[in-house]
Amino acid sequence: MLRLLVASAHIPGATGSGPGVHVSARFRGVPRSTRVVPEERSPTWNETLAWPLGTRPLHPTASLTLRLRHWGQPAPQGDLGATTVSLDQLVANPGLPLALSHVPLLDPQGQPTGRTITLRCSYIPRGTAGDAAVPMQGQVPPPAVSPGTPHCPGKPLAGRKEDFQVRVRVIEGHQLQGNDIKPVVTVLIGQHRFRTRIRAGNNPYYNEVFCQNFHQIPSQLAAEPIHIQVLDSRATRAEAVIGIFQLDVGTIYQAPGHSLSWKWLSLQHPHHPDAGSQGYLRVSLAVLRAGEPVPEQEEPSGDEDVEANLLQPPPCAATLQLRIYRAEDLPQEPTRQCLPLVLPVGGKRGFVAAAVRVSFAGRTLCTRVMPPDANPAWNEVFFFPLRLPPVCDEIQLAILSGSRSSKVLGTATLHLSQISSAGAELEEGTHGFLPCFGPSFLPFYGPRPDPARTPSTDTGVAYRGRVLMELSTHMGTPDGRQRATIAPEDIARVQRHLPRRRFGLCGIFYSATMVPAGPELLRFELSLGNYGDTGDVTCKPAASVTPHGFPLFDGNRYHYLPWYGDKPVAAVTSSWEDAGHRWDALNLLRAMCRRLERNVAELRGACGDAGGDIGRRLLRQLAQDCGRALPRLEAQPTPTPLDAHLRAARLHLLRHMAMAAATPPRAGWDTLLPVAEGWLRRVAALAVEPQASVPDVLLWLLRGERRVACARVPAPDLMFSRSGPGACGGLCGRIQTLFLVGSGDIRAQLRLRLWLGRVADSGDLPRHLEGTLRVYAETYENQTKLLGKWGPRGLLGRPGFSDSAGKAGLPRHRIRPPKGWRWDGPWTVEPQRRLLLDTETNVGEVLEEVYENESRRLGGEWGPAAVASTDASGTAVPPKEEVACPQGWHVTDGWRVDVTGAVDEAGWEYGASAAPGSPPPAWHTTEKTYHTHRRRRWLRTRCRNPGAQGREQDVAAFLQLHSPEVVAGAETWEYGSLWGCRFHLQPRTGDVCRRRCWHRRMVPAQPPPVAPLFLLEGSPGTEGPTEEDEPAAAERQARGSSRTPPQQPVPLILCTFQQPNFFQLRCYIFQALELAPRGTKATADPVAHVSFVHVSQSTRLLPGTLDPLWDQTLLFHRVLLYGDPRGVRDEPPAVVVEVFDQDGGGAGGFLGRSVCTPDVWLDVGHRRPPRLRRYPLGGPGGPAGELLAAFELLHDTEDGSLAQVSTPPWRQGIFSVPLGIRPLLRLVALEVLAWGLRGLRGGVRAPSLEVRCGGQTLQTPTIADLAANPNFPINAFLLTLHLPAEEEYVPPIRLRVLDTRDFGYRPEVGQACVRGLGQYCCQPHGEGEPPGPGTPPPASAAPRSRIAQILPRITAEKGAVDKAAEEEEDEDEDDWWSKFYAAMGDKAKSRRGTNRDRLKIYGCELEAVPEFEGLQDFCQTFPLYQPGGHPAAGDDPVLVGEFKGLFRIYPLPEDPGVPPPPRHFQELPPSRPQKCLVRVYIIRAFDLPPRDRNGLCDPYVRVSLGTKTLGQRDQYVPNTLEPVFGRLFEVTGTIPLEKDLRVSLLDYDLLPPDQEIGTTTIDLENRLLSRFRAHCGLPALYRTAGPGRWRDQLPPSRALEHFARSRGLPAPEFSAEGTAVTFRDQTFLLSHFESGPPTHRHPGAPRERLALHVLHACHLVPEHLETRTLYNSTQPGLEQGKVQMWVDVFPASLGPPGPPVDITPRKPQRYELRCVVWNTRDVDLGDTNLAGQRMSDIYVTGWLDGLEEQRQRTDVHYRSLQGDGGFNWRFVFSFEYLAAEQLCVLPRKEHFWSLDETVLKVPPKLILQVWDNDKFSADEFLGVLELELTRLPRPARHPRDCTPTPQGTPKSPWPWRETPVPSRLSLFRQRRARGWWPCTVQEGGKRRLSGKLELSLELLTAKEAEERPAGKGREDPNMYPTLPAPVRPEWSFLWLQAPLRGLRYGVWRQHRCRISLGLALLLLLALLLTFVYAAPGYLAMKLVNPLHSLHLTSGERPAAGAGKP
Repeated sequence: MLRLLVASAHIPGATGSGPGVHVSARFRGVPRSTRVVPEERSPTWNETLAWPLGTRPLHPTASLTLRLRHWGQPAPQGDLGATTVSLDQLVANPGLPLALSHVPLLDPQGQPTGRTITLRCSYIPRGTAGDAAVPMQGQVPPPAVSPGTPHCPGKPLAGRKEDFQVRVRVIEGHQLQGNDIKPVVTVLIGQHRFRTRIRAGNNPYYNEVFCQNFHQIPSQLAAEPIHIQVLDSRATRAEAVIGIFQLDVGTIYQAPGHSLSWKWLSLQHPHHPDAGSQGYLRVSLAVLRAGEPVPEQEEPSGDEDVEANLLQPPPCAATLQLRIYRAEDLPQEPTRQCLPLVLPVGGKRGFVAAAVRVSFAGRTLCTRVMPPDANPAWNEVFFFPLRLPPVCDEIQLAILSGSRSSKVLGTATLHLSQISSAGAELEEGTHGFLPCFGPSFLPFYGPRPDPARTPSTDTGVAYRGRVLMELSTHMGTPDGRQRATIAPEDIARVQRHLPRRRFGLCGIFYSATMVPAGPELLRFELSLGNYGDTGDVTCKPAASVTPHGFPLFDGNRYHYLPWYGDKPVAAVTSSWEDAGHRWDALNLLRAMCRRLERNVAELRGACGDAGGDIGRRLLRQLAQDCGRALPRLEAQPTPTPLDAHLRAARLHLLRHMAMAAATPPRAGWDTLLPVAEGWLRRVAALAVEPQASVPDVLLWLLRGERRVACARVPAPDLMFSRSGPGACGGLCGRIQTLFLVGSGDIRAQLRLRLWLGRVADSGDLPRHLEGTLRVYAETYENQTKLLGKWGPRGLLGRPGFSDSAGKAGLPRHRIRPPKGWRWDGPWTVEPQRRLLLDTETNVGEVLEEVYENESRRLGGEWGPAAVASTDASGTAVPPKEEVACPQGWHVTDGWRVDVTGAVDEAGWEYGASAAPGSPPPAWHTTEKTYHTHRRRRWLRTRCRNPGAQGREQDVAAFLQLHSPEVVAGAETWEYGSLWGCRFHLQPRTGDVCRRRCWHRRMVPAQPPPVAPLFLLEGSPGTEGPTEEDEPAAAERQARGSSRTPPQQPVPLILCTFQQPNFFQLRCYIFQALELAPRGTKATADPVAHVSFVHVSQSTRLLPGTLDPLWDQTLLFHRVLLYGDPRGVRDEPPAVVVEVFDQDGGGAGGFLGRSVCTPDVWLDVGHRRPPRLRRYPLGGPGGPAGELLAAFELLHDTEDGSLAQVSTPPWRQGIFSVPLGIRPLLRLVALEVLAWGLRGLRGGVRAPSLEVRCGGQTLQTPTIADLAANPNFPINAFLLTLHLPAEEEYVPPIRLRVLDTRDFGYRPEVGQACVRGLGQYCCQPHGEGEPPGPGTPPPASAAPRSRIAQILPRITAEKGAVDKAAEEEEDEDEDDWWSKFYAAMGDKAKSRRGTNRDRLKIYGCELEAVPEFEGLQDFCQTFPLYQPGGHPAAGDDPVLVGEFKGLFRIYPLPEDPGVPPPPRHFQELPPSRPQKCLVRVYIIRAFDLPPRDRNGLCDPYVRVSLGTKTLGQRDQYVPNTLEPVFGRLFEVTGTIPLEKDLRVSLLDYDLLPPDQEIGTTTIDLENRLLSRFRAHCGLPALYRTAGPGRWRDQLPPSRALEHFARSRGLPAPEFSAEGTAVTFRDQTFLLSHFESGPPTHRHPGAPRERLALHVLHACHLVPEHLETRTLYNSTQPGLEQGKVQMWVDVFPASLGPPGPPVDITPRKPQRYELRCVVWNTRDVDLGDTNLAGQRMSDIYVTGWLDGLEEQRQRTDVHYRSLQGDGGFNWRFVFSFEYLAAEQLCVLPRKEHFWSLDETVLKVPPKLILQVWDNDKFSADEFLGVLELELTRLPRPARHPRDCTPTPQGTPKSPWPWRETPVPSRLSLFRQRRARGWWPCTVQEGGKRRLSGKLELSLELLTAKEAEERPAGKGREDPNMYPTLPAPVRPEWSFLWLQAPLRGLRYGVWRQHRCRISLGLALLLLLALLLTFVYAAPGYLAMKLVNPLHSLHLTSGERPAAGAGKP
């Protein structure tokens, strides 16, 4: 596995806009791509890309190509740069990742682009479970130690369950849609729901964390959903949803650092996704994995733009349509009985009811279940929504047997990366294309059960059918459909594009070794699909299997099949679609890729002028390859869309490369390498063919009728083409070595030649074969012996004629040649030589045995039995006197009685027969009276004569003796004692069965135009029975027999080689490293077995070691290899090395295996000695170590040139590795500092340490009392040994801890393996400046110039520091928290006077700071693991203790007369335990996981040292995830007895026990012993009093003297005034550090100040604060938060320490906010009065965020007709503010039943709302204004300048006098602000201006508020300022209180003209009406009596006059 971690890139000039960028990487033609991120200056991915390597290990010439691209743009415009990374370092050191920072990216011309990329590569050899975890930046890795087993660098990302934690932090909302809302956020993580508290406003602040733990497989976790929903708690359920956001855990895990920090989520409405954003929610999402560090999440700046950090859901704008037509070649349903030889009637019985299941992107669909059929047709189409770019790459398909829940028959996978292109990712200059496939067949593979219905353990190896399908992509939103039926016209269209052709597959088997032993016959089967499968009855029989053979022992360990000169041949004829246009194009590109890869590798390693020659050859060959491929591609048909897309991409690439190769590079040949690597990458990316349609070629090993192993070869790699050799497959017609794997292990090694092509193109195949092809018909004639006569009767179930396995066959006279073939000669008897080779063929010594048998009657005497001599099974054998010694052998001793075992003194064993004449069922040692039989064993040893012929000559003589020419005309029988046993040629006593093999050669009747072996399809003699067969058939029919007659035998094809080639194999086995012991053993007795073809040898056994140094050469003389020697050179046979633990008898325990390739030299005159290489060993549980070896294969020609090669030196009875090959050894000294043992378990009493390295062993003295003093009595040791000069060959150091117990029993209680010894190599003391005693050179021997170099820097910095110090005011000294916040970079939270009093804050543990070397500069800590082998899969080794020590390795003079250099570890500190005072300062914790139901926890601190524990339960911080403790704990302990300080955080619960949150452990001993003075940090200033008083035990001057003494340096010399000191031959003056008197108080004496400055110059640990990660034992590896703290350790021997530091937390300060609402302008008018005027009754409410219960409101300004209002109303809010965090502290109880107050910390925010007062309905909301007091928008001076956007600097008539004014201010700094602020309202999805408020804000402390009191509203005291009653218009009153005034001001004042005019009109109208009403009567009266009125008038007058006197 190759893993690439793409960390980040640097793009100068990036604007943040555009389509986004991504990184595409390519390895071996396989592309991988990261996700798309915005184009920023420093885009970050932190994404891991992986390439499975399979059986092809990483080659030293391999390279990885990366390209930075714009998403969706073609190559020239979209490319931002490319680079190629060589992987040779990974091959050399697989365990060491390759980290590269800021790698420059180049353009196509090879010029730098200015852009860089940062990446990390790691190589995991085959068998390794996972990759190395990425260490934290700045973390010092621990010592390279393993538990005696190979280091497992990491854990697998998939395959087993792991612990994960998903954290969701809801921070705040922004611009949430709605008015007067109270939003609440619900978070659904998987199936667990969480809920925040209810907040008010459109911009709520939450800052709540939710965690959910998972124990799942990573692939399952990635599919878990995260659903975030924002609801309005005031709305009804149906209208409560404001917006949602959905994503899965996998999206977060693929993000940089597995987290999305401070991201804004764009909320969408679930029912109206097109309505746009409904607001934004800021969250931080993280996935924590066990063992991985949590990335630091830095809070962004306050002015960050929301849009720049916005996370939007990916669009779903496409639909995948997958059409499933039909299937072919589905397997038959297994039954208890064997399958019938012919199909039953109807052809459907025995098949399965099948369905197809498709899974993509979390959605699974399944077709309907079809009736049982071999070729079911579904004709269904599935629809899958596709996100662009696609997140999921794989489409998983499976064929099911029966219903959807039934078993899976086979699976297949479609990769979108292979059938689509994302904007020219694969090719340069062309546009991408959407996923498409077919119509084409897709093969399926799955497990294949054997006839016993035992499921195979090897999944996915057997061919299980293929499915015709088609895939297309359509743009547009999915319509919701999931499935449909394919139209008939589409079905007919597909069928027209699937023409079939006949193909032939041929395999010539050269050798088979490492096969299983046993009596069962072995054979190999070659199949292509169901063709050639002997278990399939749907296809015609074919010559697809090799003849049966017995495995033969090679004389050492393994078994092989003795084929020798007659190589079996398998031939299969099949019918498939003709996809030659695809195969030719694919193989042309692959051939070009292979050739280009070789040239690139040579060009990469070229030096000087050779690069030009290689470059010219590269361009010339590239032009030739392009010239050959282009015409073929241009003529290539494109029946499918994918063919057209790939053809266009390939044509464009080849044309571009042909043009580029025509001209040499202008900038020189050095620039050709990156360009050629880019060509290679692009060609390899296009050399894929997903539509191959033809299944893989399968090779099976059959053991009897069981299939025990299999190998797969892709069909295109074997395909032959008429277009030329370049268009043929890379393995077509070539000899190759395959390993057949079964049950997870190699079961056979096969060397063969394969050829696949059209039958019409096979005419030239026989001429290309190196041997002669012969075709035979074969049958066996069987007889048995009855009554002393041989005959065909009584065969006991054996047929008269059969095959070699005993299956019934036809007599030879009934066998007919196939159609088109004829016999070539008569039937002849030929013994099967491969079956008759004796088991003694390759054995040099044989132990012969004969059992002497006696019997008696009951009470009688013993006498000879009826069968006096038998073997162990009771079969009669000749007497021992008649057993002759074969020719070529001699007897070493005579017959002797075996008296070992369960026998008496004479060797007899006794038994009683159960039936007369039968042998006893059991044998006993003691004679009894009822025993009737006894026997004893006679033994004799014979050995092969030393002068006899060798093994190869012996075999050749045997084959020549029994050749067909020798036995011609003889009736040669093979004899055996039982059917099924091994036969032999010479008859023996007891043989009861015999057989003979009849052969008859056949040849084609006419010379065929094609290869004859492809004309053998079907059984021979298919033309029907002859006349002589008709009577037999009639007789069977008369007898009514229904048994199927025997079938015609399948022809036997052999390839005969006349003359073999002899080779000599030399195996230089030097050493194995880091072997893994098996079981519970701590060591092993390893031996290496080397197998090559049919021979093997073993190395010597080395007892009791895991790093065996064999230093042995194994010579294999005259190895027979058949075929062309050049084929051996091109494809050399593999050398398999297996290492076993041979601690006892038997085969031993398997430790590891490695497959190696030898260097082949046909001309030994040009031979170069090989170089030792590291070959990984794969064991049962994964990696099992490494093998240092070299192999070469030399051609042994007849001219005797091999004798020129010198024979390896002979030493101690073996051939050793020659000097030119073995590593150069040098004499070195290994110094061991064995300080002590820690933490041993299991009752260890008196341990000792054993150190092994390079074959030498060192034993330390025993620790007498581990409980009193765990240190060794003697600490320094020296070991002299020879080690390789090259570091890569240096063996590791092995540590073993042995305990001393009673009776001399010394069990091993712990072990460790120290690798990477290069870190301990140094120079001896005699060279250079001697380092200090007892310390390592890197830490102790600091160069003299180191301190001298700091003087210029000190002088340069002094001025700046002093200038800053002069600006500081001499005020009261500040507390420790000022220093803390100043170190945090927050000057607002710190106070003045801390510029020089610095505090260093480390973001990690102190031991993880790189400059302090892990605090292991004196001695390192090596973990000790439980003895034994590999732990169980997925488990970590068991830790049993620690060893503290150090190593130093340096060369020694070879001349013994030269004195050795002085030793390193000389003056050591005392190793006795010492009492110490430990002060633990706990500052704060953060990122704690919630433990309570309310999403918070109640943490408190507990400190433990030894048996002492400090910390009280009642001192908890309630309801918080970020507690501030400020606690000091003092505890005393004895170090190293009590060295581990445990700091735990627990969650307080009402009822104990309390739940542990997390724990961190600190090794106090390392801090005390470290030369970096880590026990107490150095303050920046020396003070004698005050809060910063010196707290160490020693003053600076004495501390400097102590430091010099510990480093072996001369003591410092101070001047009398203390202003100068001489140290390390350098004089320091106080003026170098201080230019004048100190400005801080209590500065102390100059001597001490100068000593402190010098100590700081020595790079010691300063006064610091470390950040430690908390872990929980219930969830190991998962971070549970962090705690900031520091530890001071004061040894009692140095005196009392200084006073402790006061770190009591600051208390929040109480403030009072006074907000005066003066006026409003342009407020929305929400009502309409009686006159139709718009008006509002305005009032204003206000409160501080989080203090809704303190809501205040103004009075009402009634009847505002223009939105203007006057209030003069004061709001007074009291709150507590923590200036350190700029948050308001709001203690409150969540519920009335809550026990503790929850301290909420929210930003200080003033919320003001404007309302319209209504009496008979709810008040109407008019607008809101939210003001953050720390980021207050600058108010406008005039209402006209008040806009929703912040106001900038006002324009000035004098621009040169303008000063920049920030748009925002902090009220806590300015204290007062007055002006106009805008009110907004949500409307139509946007916010608009709804009014303006004139406010004055004043912030006062509690003391200032007491001195200047002010009442609310206009209440007393109405001061500061005095608020008069507002001057409001006369119409501003409530109309119910004065309705007449309301009419006056509401109607009369505005409508008096209209009212007056109306009244006049009404009067006129009344007069008119009166006139109209009176006029008719008056007129009528006048008309009737016109004089009446006159009469009346005149009558009245006299009356009046008469009354007068």
